[in-house]
Amino acid sequence: MPTARDIMTTEVVSIDGEATVADAVAQMKAKGVRALVVDRRNPDDAYGIITQRDIAYAVLAQGRDAAAVKVHEIMSKPLVVVNPDLDVKYVARLMANFGLSRAPVIFEGKVQGIVSVSDIINKAM
Repeated sequence: MPTARDIMTTEVVSIDGEATVADAVAQMKAKGVRALVVDRRNPDDAYGIITQRDIAYAVLAQGRDAAAVKVHEIMSKPLVVVNPDLDVKYVARLMANFGLSRAPVIFEGKVQGIVSVSDIINKAM
């Protein structure tokens, strides 16, 4: 059975928590991604994530100005993350149990990649 390392996307796009949601949207569009990993403030901090869904629910649906809202205000943190050597069936189970569409792959405190439901379906089956 493949592991998270075998199916993960290695080009992870990140953003600073102090950036605006408008900046995040522009970066998502430019890079063709649906989520951005939010950088840690220091080595002991946890990573965060901001997704298109977060933006739709916490900004657009609330009538907030994306240029005035900071990423850290709406991001999810701390994250459910996976080890690169975790078997894909356990990655899928973890994601299902937490209702996740994607999970960053972290090893030795650094983001190595990200696994999405699409990665599991397209690469592991």
